[in-house]
Amino acid sequence: MSFFERLERETSAERLALYSVPQLVDGVAGRITRETYLAYLAEAYHHVSQTVPLLTAARDRMDAAHAPFRAALDEYIDEETGHEKWVLNDIARAGGDAEAVRAGAPRPATELMVAYAHDYVARVNPMGMFGMVYVLEGTSIALATHGAGAVSKALGLGPECFSYLSSHGSLDQEHMKFFAGLMDTVEDPADQAAILHVAKRIFVLFADMFRSIPHEARLAHAV
Repeated sequence: MSFFERLERETSAERLALYSVPQLVDGVAGRITRETYLAYLAEAYHHVSQTVPLLTAARDRMDAAHAPFRAALDEYIDEETGHEKWVLNDIARAGGDAEAVRAGAPRPATELMVAYAHDYVARVNPMGMFGMVYVLEGTSIALATHGAGAVSKALGLGPECFSYLSSHGSLDQEHMKFFAGLMDTVEDPADQAAILHVAKRIFVLFADMFRSIPHEARLAHAV
C-alpha cells in the first residue's frame, strides 16, 4: 500500500464525518440561502488568506533533506497566491460586504483551525502541512464539482459569484494527482505520522468551521 492510499484509508472516518455536516450536505445540494453562502465565503476568506503564510512557514522550516518537498511548496505558493481576492470578489458580486469581511475576524472555529496549523508547523513538524493540503484540496473538489452549480441554480446567482469554487474544481483535481505522487515519496515514518495526524485534526476542525456557519435547513429547503 502506498502512503497516499494509507492516508486515504486512515482518515476515512474523519472525512466521512466532515461530509455529513448539514451545512456541507445542503451546500453541495444547493439547499442553502444566500446568507449561508455569504457566511461560508467569509470563513473561506479567513482561512484562504492564511494559505500562503502557512505554506511559506512550512517551507522555511524544512531542512536540506526535504528539498523536494520545499520545491513542491514553492509550486503551491505560486499557485495559491491571490486566491483570497477571488473570495472577496465573489462576496461582492453575490451582494455581500467584502470590505467588512476583509477587515473582520473569523468565527472561532476557523480561527482555531488556522491557529492549529500554524502551531503544528512551527512547533512539531512542518511536513504536517501536507495533511492540511490534503483535506482542503479534497474538500474543495467536492464543493466545486457539485456545489457551485447547484447553489448558482438555486439562488439565481451568476458564475461570476463562484470564481473561487469553480476554479478550484479543475485546479485541485490536477493538484490532487500531483499530491498523490508527492506523498508516495514520503519515506520517513515521522513525516508520514505528522501528515496523518494533521489530516485527521484538520478534518475535525474544518467540520467545526462548517458547523459554525449559520444555516437553517427548514428555510434552505424552501429556497
